[in-house]
Amino acid sequence: MQKEFTVKNPMGIHARPAGEIVKKASSFPCKISFLVDDKKINAKSIVGVLAAGLHHGDTVTVVTDGEKEEEALNEIGALIESILE
Repeated sequence: MQKEFTVKNPMGIHARPAGEIVKKASSFPCKISFLVDDKKINAKSIVGVLAAGLHHGDTVTVVTDGEKEEEALNEIGALIESILE
C-alpha cells in the first residue's frame, strides 16, 4: 500500500519529529518506507528519516508492506501531517 502525505510542520522533520516517526514505525511488524525524490528510505531508521531532509510543504510517499500495513499507513501518515511545533 502507498499514499502521499504532506509535511505541515513549519520546521520540517527534524530530530524530535523524526524520532516520533521512527518510534511509531517500529511499533508495526510490516515494512515501512518513504519514497522521497526517487529514494527509498527505511522509516524505522532515524538516520534514514533525517537524511530524507523533509521540509515544510514537501510530499512524502509512505509505502507499507506486510502485517498491519493499512493501519501503519494511516498512523504514520497522520503523524507526518499532525506534527506541528
